[in-house]
This record gives sequence, structure tokens and C-alpha cells, in this order.
Amino acid sequence: MGLFRKKKNEESAASPAESGEVMMGGSAAGMESGIAGSAAAIAGAGATAGALPSTDVIREEYERVDYNRRFRGTVRSTTNILIVVAAVAVLVAVLLLPILRIYGTSMHGTLDSGDLVVSVKGSSFKTGDVIAFYYNNNILVKRVIGNSGDWVDVDLDGNVFVNQQQIDEPYLQEKSYGEDNTNIDLPYQVPEDKFFVMGDNRSVSVDSRNSSIGCVSSEQVVGKIVFRVWPLNKFGPVK
Repeated sequence: MGLFRKKKNEESAASPAESGEVMMGGSAAGMESGIAGSAAAIAGAGATAGALPSTDVIREEYERVDYNRRFRGTVRSTTNILIVVAAVAVLVAVLLLPILRIYGTSMHGTLDSGDLVVSVKGSSFKTGDVIAFYYNNNILVKRVIGNSGDWVDVDLDGNVFVNQQQIDEPYLQEKSYGEDNTNIDLPYQVPEDKFFVMGDNRSVSVDSRNSSIGCVSSEQVVGKIVFRVWPLNKFGPVK
């Protein structure tokens, strides 16, 4: 009985050792499997991270960047050109070609209220030219009849004479002496550096025939009216 029990105990004592070897063997196999999986994952990630873009991708990106750069340059250049053109247009309009709006009826038949006209700066004008000039903080538009030194006369039928020569006035719709607006003695000699002016609507125009307006000096002149830009159905030169 004692011998049998001893053997039994030896067999029992051997079991934990055997069992332990089995467990250790299973753990080593799992570790080897985990290490192998991690290495594969690291290798895959390295391959992905280290891959270079293709030539087509690089070319497309370069073309996109280059297009954006050129587009911004074009927009900037166009904007600068428009600013310069606008500035030049304003300077020309103010200094050389003032644009004026017509008010009143004194030039009716040639220019009507609401017309937009372009004037040209100048200081030398001849009989028949239409000019704009300053008068009491307003701008008036009349037609030049005589220059400095000329003798101007108007008969009762409305015929106009300069230096005793009747002038041709095809622009008039109706001739008139304008007795209601004439208070100077005729014939009248135009003073030095002055212009004698009259409106084309002679019966109502207040002009150089009246001392309240008188003759126009060169300093008063805005310019010669050369072109009508509005209304469009009357677009064209002013005669």
C-alpha cells in the first residue's frame, strides 16, 4: 500500500510539470504569431508612406498651381488697366471734353432741354460756333455772332448783320428781333477779348442783346459744343 501510494504521488507530481510545459509551449507560439503580424503591418505602412506620386499627378498639380498664378496675374493686370482707363477718362472729361446737360429753351431748334452734349476746350471761336460759358454760377449755351471789334446789328425782321454783312443762319427755325429782351443800342461794337452771343430761339433768348448778360469774355468760356450724345435719336455733331 505504501509503495503504491508513492508511485501515485510521483505520477501526480509529474502532471503539473507536464501541464506547465504545454502552457509555455502555447504562449511561445502566440508570441511568434503576434510578432509576425506586427512586422507585416509595419512593412505595409512603410511601403504606403514611402510611395512617390506618379508623374501624371505631379504634372496635374503643377498645371493647377501655374493656372491659378496666371489667373491671379491676369485679374490684377486687368484691374490696373481699368483703373488707369477710368482715371484718364475722368481727366479728359473734366479738363478737355466736358459733358454738359442742356436746360431751358433758348437754344430750341438746335438743342433742347435734357440733351447731353460734349464740349471742346478752346479760346478761338468764329461766327456760328455754339459755345458754353459760365454766368452767375450757371452754364449757358449760346451761338457766337461776333468777335472782338466786330459791329453787330439786328433789324426789326430779325436779320443779323456783322460788319454790315448779313450772315446766313440756316440753324434758325424762326427769326426775331427779340424786342422784349433787347435793351442795348444797335449797331453794337464787341469789346476787346469778348464774344457777342445769341440764342437760336431768338424771341425768348436772353443774350448779348441784353445788358444783364452782355458779351462773354474768354475766361468765361467752357468750350465749344461739338457733339450731342443724348438722346440717341439725335446722336451726332452739333451745327
